[in-house]
Amino acid sequence: MNLNFNLHTGQMEVYKSKSRFRVVSAGRRFGKTFLSAIELLLEGLTDEMEDGRSKLLHEVWYIAPTYGQAKDIMWDMLNDLGRDVIVKRWENSTTVQLINGRKIKLKGSDKPDTLRGSAVGFVVLDEFASMKPEVWDTIIRPALADTKGRALFIGTPAGKNHFYDVHLQGLNEKFTDWESFSYKSIDNPIISEDELVEASQTMTKENFKQEFEASFASGGGGVLRPRDIIFLPEPPEVGTRVVCVDPAGYGDSKSNSKFKRLDETAIVSAEVSPAGWFIDDVTHGRWDIRKTSLKIVRQVQMYQPAQVGVEQGALKNAIMPYLSDQMKRLGVYFKVEPLKHGGKAKTDRITWSLQGRLENGRIFFKEGAEWIGDVEQQMGDFPNPLAHDDLIDSMSYIDQLAKTPYAMSSITQDDEDWDSVYWETE
Repeated sequence: MNLNFNLHTGQMEVYKSKSRFRVVSAGRRFGKTFLSAIELLLEGLTDEMEDGRSKLLHEVWYIAPTYGQAKDIMWDMLNDLGRDVIVKRWENSTTVQLINGRKIKLKGSDKPDTLRGSAVGFVVLDEFASMKPEVWDTIIRPALADTKGRALFIGTPAGKNHFYDVHLQGLNEKFTDWESFSYKSIDNPIISEDELVEASQTMTKENFKQEFEASFASGGGGVLRPRDIIFLPEPPEVGTRVVCVDPAGYGDSKSNSKFKRLDETAIVSAEVSPAGWFIDDVTHGRWDIRKTSLKIVRQVQMYQPAQVGVEQGALKNAIMPYLSDQMKRLGVYFKVEPLKHGGKAKTDRITWSLQGRLENGRIFFKEGAEWIGDVEQQMGDFPNPLAHDDLIDSMSYIDQLAKTPYAMSSITQDDEDWDSVYWETE
């Protein structure tokens, strides 16, 4: 039985390294997940240690910041790439067993109790910057001592934190077991320069350097500055209309004064074009579920958007039957796209979507709109956890409806930027 994988030059460099502890700092879309899956499978198919001792009882682990992320990121890819060598799989525990008996398990650093007590021979720590440093110091590193196991740290920088510390360790010649690698997104031959130019126009310089150039110099995050707002009477050019809805509970703000302190539902209408986003309508308030559904349908009726999105979750599920009723009653029909968190905390999601575009003059607001004052206040308060951010949160979801999908091109054996890993099993 044969396994044949294509790795581009940067991935192959990491794979060929014999260092016990490898640290890979890489930009987005470098191919970190694919490399991790290959490493897990090939390590899992290794039966013996260098001194001849058996590895069959030593488990192979993939650890992400949360268990949910581990399953979302790795489970399908691992099963697809390893379909010829996996003989058993347990989805409830995200475990697979290979033809030689070794097991690969997916885990989350947010469940530390699941990281203790097993004999571990190899560990991938994905997005280590988002984990607590003690996961490595007090749990994983001691677990690798008995087995003389190996570890691969891989991720995108998030300032000079503990990921930066292990990166420096790999650059220090005193630590002979360690080796560090750093790659930009462009080091993946699939990524086009046009893709990166587009990203640079919608992000801050600091975030672009961090996310695509794997720079530890950036601390990430930032503040949304009201002075960056550009007002226009009309869209800068013709674009595609989208409507985003961020529901925040259903209740009449007039019926009880305490609702004034609660979050509001925000419905944002924007025209998206190559010039940027033109936001010309923001309807916000706290209404009962029927009125909320009517507000959404009326907004769609007025602007006739190409796409309508509602933040996924229990509130979306609750309002969908009411939306269906309003559509039938008013004769306005549209598909509702689920707007997802993408694994990001709300603060990070808002920063990622809005900060760079504001600073680069790619978000425009309707001149004279009555809701502008509320938007400016929320921008000025952000990211204060005690302040409202409903309006800017709903605006951040425009990114999902407006984004051009990224598709990997096919890879052939003849591509000069790629090398093959050939693995033969009985």
